[in-house]
Amino acid sequence: MIIDTHIHLDNKQYYEDIDEVINRALENKVKGFLIPGADFNDLPQAIKLAEKYDEVFFAVGIHPYDIDMYDEAIMEKYVNHPKCIAIGECGLDYYRLPEDEEEKQQNIKKQKEVFIAQIEFAKKVKKPLIVHIRDASNDSREILIDTNAKEVGGVLHCYNASEHLLPLSEHNFYYGIGGVLTFKNARKLIEVLSKVPKEKLIIETDGPYLTPHPHRGKRNEPFYTNLVAEKMAELLNMTKDEIEELTTNNAIRLFKEFSTIL
Repeated sequence: MIIDTHIHLDNKQYYEDIDEVINRALENKVKGFLIPGADFNDLPQAIKLAEKYDEVFFAVGIHPYDIDMYDEAIMEKYVNHPKCIAIGECGLDYYRLPEDEEEKQQNIKKQKEVFIAQIEFAKKVKKPLIVHIRDASNDSREILIDTNAKEVGGVLHCYNASEHLLPLSEHNFYYGIGGVLTFKNARKLIEVLSKVPKEKLIIETDGPYLTPHPHRGKRNEPFYTNLVAEKMAELLNMTKDEIEELTTNNAIRLFKEFSTIL
């Protein structure tokens, strides 16, 4: 059994065949799905799927690209839904900062403010975080430690292989591993994988993005997590069944509501 801890099933790329996508995954050992919150406009579709399928859960939050949309009143509106089990994806992303230095610093400041606000909200409602980090490992680590985010813990979504983030394993954070692990240019992630405590590894797709080899260029979907599990098993000298059991138990430890679908 595999739990896909980060899958954008509310994305428009799935609208036409969403039931087939979910059923194909269920038939291929993927038995749980978590839709991260990135844009409030997608929440109605996420809730619709979560209410239709016992195996689907969702989170509420704002991606760093959409910080201007952040509104805690909207978070409050959805967070008490019985299928809302996490806060995020929230975090820092310095990949597409403005070129103008003043605008750049203002954007970084606003990203940090919104990230901290979502951490504090997560602590208030006692739900784990889904954390997005891109080109911002040091600032992200500092914020997560300084705000005592370990109270709720969470997952470093699409773990970027930065060794600067490894100490967060001691602060109740898990490491989301997806299709990037199968890429031919994934040398850094392959090298650092064995340094992540096994009890902190979980599997994700980030679909429809980051499709595993040999399907790169196609839409990603949850049943491809089997390819991630196979590659992880190969690299850690374990069997695929062992990886499935390990990562599923880890996901349930972090997102306790998944225990209801076993």
